[in-house]
Amino acid sequence: MNESDLASYGPWAVVVGGSEGVGAEFAEQVAAAGLDLVLVARKEGPLEETADRCRAHGRDVRVVSADLTVPADLDRVMQVTDPLDVGLVICNAGANSYGSDFVDGDLAEFMKVLTLNVTVPMALAHHYGARMKKRGSGGIITIGSLSGYLGSSQHTVYGGSKAFVRIFSEGLWLELREAGVDVLHLVLGVTDTPAMRRAGLDFDLPGLVVGRPESVAAEGLAHLADGPVHVVTGNERGAAAGAAEDRARAVLGHHRLMSELMRRRVSHDA
Repeated sequence: MNESDLASYGPWAVVVGGSEGVGAEFAEQVAAAGLDLVLVARKEGPLEETADRCRAHGRDVRVVSADLTVPADLDRVMQVTDPLDVGLVICNAGANSYGSDFVDGDLAEFMKVLTLNVTVPMALAHHYGARMKKRGSGGIITIGSLSGYLGSSQHTVYGGSKAFVRIFSEGLWLELREAGVDVLHLVLGVTDTPAMRRAGLDFDLPGLVVGRPESVAAEGLAHLADGPVHVVTGNERGAAAGAAEDRARAVLGHHRLMSELMRRRVSHDA
């Protein structure tokens, strides 16, 4: 999809989780394609920096600093955008904000992970999808992860939430495609973002496929009309492993890889 095709989703786009990493790249590329923007994220400083880069493309950019796990903040985002003709929503908010072995962890914290990764994308898709269906056009991008294909220690809830959003997005694609609304679930592998660096991943692990935020965002936008699911180039084998019949072998192999990623990082930091 070229920039002129992307502009047809306008005039307004909402990018949730648009302050840094892949979300910020989505925002800047959407602005370059000619859409005005509403950027939503928790951190006001990085949010304004991204907004300024988007404004440099001559676009109207509005920012909403919000914690989407708080219902009042989520409602406020929708209220701010209700007067606008929103034709594109990119739901990039979502992270493993709490890691622990499940039975030893804090259930309330796990529920926050579910809220951010399941409730928020559902609420956004429901609100904007209904408007797009009535409008007769639009696009919705949800962000997935290879963690949603295989279980992983200390990622039990996060991985489960990503699996849910993938299947949910497939169903949403079925429901909205006849109405002229495109839905794409974009599956990321390891991507060199500030969030993943804060998580402590070792990007130098031999043979590891590491995506760049700018190329990941560009690939997602290029495949928006090719839903329901697109796996970022280089991660096809990882996604295919999630369909393996021998689940124990597949899950244990994934666990070993994740353990190596984190163990090498801890060793380097030490």
